[in-house]
Amino acid sequence: MIAIVLGTRPEIIKMSPIVRECERRGVPHCIIHTGQHYSYEMDRAFFQILGLPEARHNLAVGSGPHSAQTGRIMTRIEEVFIADRPEIALVQGDTNTVLGGVLAASKIGILVGHVEAGLRSFDRTMPEEINRVVADHLADHLYAPTERERRYLLDEGIDDAKIWVTGNTIVDAVHQNLAIARRESTILTSLCVTPHDYVLVTVHRAENVDSRSKLGSILAALQLVEKEFDREIVFPVHPRTRKMIAGFGLETDGIRMVPPLGYLDFLKLEEQASLILTDSGGLQEEACILHVPCVTLRENTERPSTLDVGANLLAGTETDRIIEASRTMMTRARSWKNPYGDGTSAERIIGLLAG
Repeated sequence: MIAIVLGTRPEIIKMSPIVRECERRGVPHCIIHTGQHYSYEMDRAFFQILGLPEARHNLAVGSGPHSAQTGRIMTRIEEVFIADRPEIALVQGDTNTVLGGVLAASKIGILVGHVEAGLRSFDRTMPEEINRVVADHLADHLYAPTERERRYLLDEGIDDAKIWVTGNTIVDAVHQNLAIARRESTILTSLCVTPHDYVLVTVHRAENVDSRSKLGSILAALQLVEKEFDREIVFPVHPRTRKMIAGFGLETDGIRMVPPLGYLDFLKLEEQASLILTDSGGLQEEACILHVPCVTLRENTERPSTLDVGANLLAGTETDRIIEASRTMMTRARSWKNPYGDGTSAERIIGLLAG
């Protein structure tokens, strides 16, 4: 049996093709939801929207400091592993759910498969980087998105026999879930926006949101982008980001701030945007897959393949650099080749496990 471990909505999205492939093949599996970001009760509707079966286990770990949260995940997931004895636990990405799941499984002799292995920002100040490195060095099966990630793993001394280049399940997820979004989402009508006539923005990382200078510089850049390109700025704002904007007393004229959106609505907005500005890692990938130009509001990225193919530019948080990068990407042809595979990554991964 395969235990599919997840705890955040990005993990649910990227693991949804794995779940669907297990169901298609009749491979025994169970979903373990740690509740790292939301309780399973809050995510139940999200599962239903994506057409996924219910989680068998809900660990309800909740939020908290990194060590405390990881410790709760380890304690509760170990009990599940001992009771169910899966042959392998699959984790995805770089969250505390990944770290806790990998540590617990490894300590009691359960095999670990790491989906999206080998990503590196080479910035150890990012908690996610620590989680990625530890997970990769403990995992028994490493599913690297591209040859670049395979080389990173080899450079760190990981046995090549453990590594498979499978593409990234985000491609599968975007293709599968975009079909649902096109059918069900009415977000363009609800927001009264015209396709390809707006810029989509997300800002949520603590290093940007908690700094008055960085957040202010980003907002100033958004106002200038709106004026220069005559494109509406659509900014779904996380509650914490909104709180910090208000607390810092920052100016938002010319920026259309809207409440956080559901996944399908957001995916539809992504597809139809003329440009995306973001500090999200996953959104860099999705923009690349959807052939929407992206400017990343960070100094580094663990998704360098998006830079290599010309789908993305790093701009940091300085206003002038964001404007210059936006100018470049707004005029760039959307002809790049998606580096993350053909949308059959889940089929490859489950095929390797099922023999």
